[in-house]
Amino acid sequence: MNRYELTYIIDAMLEETARKELIEKVSALIAANGGEIEKVDETWGKRRLAYPIDHKTEGYYVLVTMSAPGEAISELERNLRINDSILRYLSVKLEEKQSKVKPRAVRPAPAAEAPAAEEAPAAAEAPVAEAPAAEEAAPAAETPAEE
Repeated sequence: MNRYELTYIIDAMLEETARKELIEKVSALIAANGGEIEKVDETWGKRRLAYPIDHKTEGYYVLVTMSAPGEAISELERNLRINDSILRYLSVKLEEKQSKVKPRAVRPAPAAEAPAAEEAPAAAEAPVAEAPAAEEAAPAAETPAEE
């Protein structure tokens, strides 16, 4: 069985008891088609819609996480499409993360760290010596332009 996430929006004008019955009906439909409900999340609750759907501006959001066979999802979506109290729905198949990155091999520490450290200061002094020479050449180039 695959894992799915189903989000559906119920008409906000529906009374609380009717809304609870509709949520139970959808959960029973999932179970009847061989699915297992992991979690029903109603924390989003009543929200304003981004755009009107059937002249309605508010909806009650429900998020269901479940495991079910593929045939159950098509039957579930068919029933959600028929129900007038459900404004919209979206079912998404959740994929498990698979890491294809192999861990790096541990490299041995280089044995010649000390000679490399001595060469670094000598390399740092060389560009400093060249910098004044470049500065001396720049003013000489400017003086003919000023005349």
